[in-house]
Amino acid sequence: MPNVPPLEAHGAYPALSPAAQALAARCESRVNELARRMARETFEQLPGYTELPADVKDVEIAATVRNGLRLFLRRVRDTRGRAGDYSLFRERAAQRADEGMPLHTLLRSHSTGVYVLWQALRDEATSGEEGALIELVDFLLRGHEAIIGAVAETYLDEQAALFAERREHHRSLVRGLLDGSLPPTRAFEELGLEGPSLVVHLHVPRGQEPAAPAVADRRRVRRVQTVLDRTLGTEAVSLLSVDGGHVIAPQRADDTDGVHACEELSSRLRQICGADVRLAAVTAATPYDVPAAARTASDIVRVARACGRPAGLHRMDDVLLEYHLSRRDESSDRIAALLDPVGDRPELIETLRVHLEHRHDRRSTARHLGLHPNTVDNRLARIAELTGLDIASARGNALALAALLLRGDE
Repeated sequence: MPNVPPLEAHGAYPALSPAAQALAARCESRVNELARRMARETFEQLPGYTELPADVKDVEIAATVRNGLRLFLRRVRDTRGRAGDYSLFRERAAQRADEGMPLHTLLRSHSTGVYVLWQALRDEATSGEEGALIELVDFLLRGHEAIIGAVAETYLDEQAALFAERREHHRSLVRGLLDGSLPPTRAFEELGLEGPSLVVHLHVPRGQEPAAPAVADRRRVRRVQTVLDRTLGTEAVSLLSVDGGHVIAPQRADDTDGVHACEELSSRLRQICGADVRLAAVTAATPYDVPAAARTASDIVRVARACGRPAGLHRMDDVLLEYHLSRRDESSDRIAALLDPVGDRPELIETLRVHLEHRHDRRSTARHLGLHPNTVDNRLARIAELTGLDIASARGNALALAALLLRGDE
């Protein structure tokens, strides 16, 4: 918590008068006394200051105050010298951010220190030195403006870096939890989670526009994360990419299946990511259930997309039959093999996938793929010719969908 700032010259300052310099010089002998009084008495009135360790007050803060006082007095003697050295004030601002001190408390300490220095100058002034006192106060306030900016900038930069570091640590913990490389109980403990959880899978495609630049992608992820924080609470943790990802949040007592929270989440995400947002939520009773819940949520969204369900919130009951078709059993390999004749024709596989997703609407399929509807018809005819699947029939449609799901081509 630094106190009195050095002066930053905003262009050339006029030299202070000999009278102003003489008044300031009479305060130099009081530097140590002022520093002790600020560190041990004046700042006690600031929120949170009393909880600081005694050595921080007596060593760090007192030293920073003395440094600020001496820099101010040095600049009074020579306004043509280089601007005050801000390195110690920036260092202390970064430390206070790391310790969690509120920014308003830090900035109030600077303002309080400036006021104490003004009091010292005022008390030292005698009759006839009013003009000199005004010069010094003007000099002090201009320097205070500059240092407040530097301290706030450093604090916010450090806070942003700490937040990004913490977020990345959480991402690595979620990744380890989902892929099984971390013990679930350890991951939960470090993430600050406990009890039943809601595991959400998000799918937020960008559509058919060209790939966004990296900066736009990062901005998109940040916006999605902001919506998650506001909807599910900041205690929710996530592993996101530009196209979606997973979120783990504490289960709410009044919303055990997460339906209400996810409906609100879906509505908010659609406002910033478009109408194609999809999500599914599965509850996990214990940390050990989280990886399976994440896979189930992902599969629900995957199946809903493949069978042409409208975007939005998906539940297991919405895709119960199709989900069953996507599970592997003794018949799975033979069903998946139905599409082998077109396995080396990605454009045909993609046309089939989009056609099923768009519920056999040839014009909608054509718009999505950027093709003429006749081209879609020709591709579908070629698929039928090579595979023998009549996707216009209920049986052929079910087999084609199951084959796509089992192959992972959806």
